Amino acid sequence: MIDLNKPVPAYLHEKRNIIRLVVFTSLFALVFLNLYSPFGSDRWFNVTRLEFFTYSSLIILTGVLVVVISRVIMYYVSKRVPIRLLYYLFWIFAEVFFMSLFYALFEKHVLSDNRTFYELLKFSSWNTALVLLLPYSVLWLYFSWRDKQEQILRLADLNAVASNIKDMIPFYDDKGVLRFSVKKENLLYIESAENYVSVCYLNKDKVSKYLLRETLKKVEENFSGTDVIRCHRSYIVNFEKVKVIRKEKDGLMLELDTPSVSDIPVSKTYVGSVMQTFSRNYQINDQ
Repeated sequence: MIDLNKPVPAYLHEKRNIIRLVVFTSLFALVFLNLYSPFGSDRWFNVTRLEFFTYSSLIILTGVLVVVISRVIMYYVSKRVPIRLLYYLFWIFAEVFFMSLFYALFEKHVLSDNRTFYELLKFSSWNTALVLLLPYSVLWLYFSWRDKQEQILRLADLNAVASNIKDMIPFYDDKGVLRFSVKKENLLYIESAENYVSVCYLNKDKVSKYLLRETLKKVEENFSGTDVIRCHRSYIVNFEKVKVIRKEKDGLMLELDTPSVSDIPVSKTYVGSVMQTFSRNYQINDQ
């Protein structure tokens, strides 16, 4: 049974994949319109084939603006809250509806189609669903395949590193390239910085930071099942370095065993997993 409350994979709302989706959907829509003439497009203008291609391109690109605006909003929303499967499916339904509405209004008021607006919207919805859902499905499969390939490459790199360097944690950029490795015992925390993450670690007993182009959500996936866990929208912390959980009026704070490092906040979303991890390994001090 499909769990509709499960967050969708991060690759569905990554910036690079959003760009691919918009470009591929635009090209697919343009080819679809010129080959199959949906929406009665072959009756729009009394023009040559080249002129029709030019006009149809402008109309398709105008309609695809709905997808562009929608996916930009989705990108920024995903940075604040996880997008669950139910919401993602509803989001796609909304894209189909608003694009259908645009084409129905265009036929009714620009092309002066004599059919009722309901008939136009119904017909437009069917064709728009084909225009969007087919490339969406193809890209979802492609993104999933690509993500699996990247995981396999990362696993291979991880095994290669582990065979030579014990207890090293590898960090990859958004292209899957290994950029940085650090011993787990030296890792302090990881902080989100827009499209980058800042890895805070000990280097010869001094606190250092390494800036990596990758999302915190993607980095979090690499630590599944370990004591390096997400504690806040902007932080992942290594619980081997936590010595105290302190309760304050604004919530929980994590105090690390490195005096020069600021305390790490815990947001309500992650309190359960934080307390479970902490109580499994440490004695909790409530101050």
